[in-house]
Amino acid sequence: MLNDRAALPILQFGTSRFLQAHVDLFVSQALAEGRALGPIAVVQTTRSAESAARVRALSAGGGYPVRVRGLQRGMPVDVELRGEAVHEALDAASAWPRVRELACGAQVIVSNTGDAGYALDPLDDARLLHEAASVPRSFPAKLVVLLHARWQAAPESPLSIYPCELVARNGEVLRSVVLQLARAWSAPEAFIAYLGQHCCWANSLVDRIVSDAIAPVGAVAEPYALWAIERQPGLVLPCTHESILLTDELARHERLKLLLLNLGHTFLAERWLQAGRPPGSTVLQAMHDEAQRAELEALWAEEVLPVFEALGEREAALDYLDALRDRLLNPFLAHRLADIAQNHEQKKQRRLAPAVQLARELRLPLAQRRLRLALHSPITA
Repeated sequence: MLNDRAALPILQFGTSRFLQAHVDLFVSQALAEGRALGPIAVVQTTRSAESAARVRALSAGGGYPVRVRGLQRGMPVDVELRGEAVHEALDAASAWPRVRELACGAQVIVSNTGDAGYALDPLDDARLLHEAASVPRSFPAKLVVLLHARWQAAPESPLSIYPCELVARNGEVLRSVVLQLARAWSAPEAFIAYLGQHCCWANSLVDRIVSDAIAPVGAVAEPYALWAIERQPGLVLPCTHESILLTDELARHERLKLLLLNLGHTFLAERWLQAGRPPGSTVLQAMHDEAQRAELEALWAEEVLPVFEALGEREAALDYLDALRDRLLNPFLAHRLADIAQNHEQKKQRRLAPAVQLARELRLPLAQRRLRLALHSPITA
């Protein structure tokens, strides 16, 4: 373990297999080439037994395996990499003083705290700003307390914060939650100003299917990986890597994922539900079924690609589709349509409706028959 806080410039909240095969692996590979700020300290924020086991395994040192399996440009890939960037792993509940110390010295904070990650806890209150030994319950409260301690120690020190939760404009959303909480706690105005002026809250999009965990720590992931980060002044990257894209057009990358990958997944799930196909059916099986594949390809070509063409993004969409077909045809990934169909009605509104809305806004003469039928059809048992 490294004990010099300056040697751990990246502080990460979350121990998920996704982070292991995404951000942490990128930093590990960049470190080997001298293109990263330095190693990572990982903080467990939940009470799950799985997270605790990962922290123990990471604390033992030696890194962890990342098995990359799938297709790349139509060719099979099956390799094992090592993630070696995590040099310290902590449980926030039992090592809070050390977490505070690391937060005061970090240059970058990364988070991926799950679906309820930004939810507040009513038991967290303003006393936490003045009780150094007390551990906040929610992630936003933890962040407010840690940033307050950092502000007190080094009020001019810049910090880049990278939320990786799957929330649109995630940096802006997290900043808003943190500012709201700080104001509710009547934090000093100078601290409020610090949050806006010395902290860069990055909006970003993460994209990689990480299908399985390897116990006690490690992951199985597809070859495709993307971390698209919206450019802004003062932003410090944790590393440079071929899968990290600094962009002025984050919305375009979000649109590609939403209207091609997410829409495609939900359309396959819709057809699976309507046809009453077996519960164990997978995306791979659907892609190898001639009728289902033809319908999905027709949906993309006739109802979605014209939207991208009207936006001047047809070539980008075609390139994305080329890579996406490899992802959906991954022979190592058993992505169950039943899993995709969870919260299906809400997903249809989030993933299918925007394509119809965009076509309407762009005044395109598209029937979009398949999309409209899916949006208005009830689920059948």
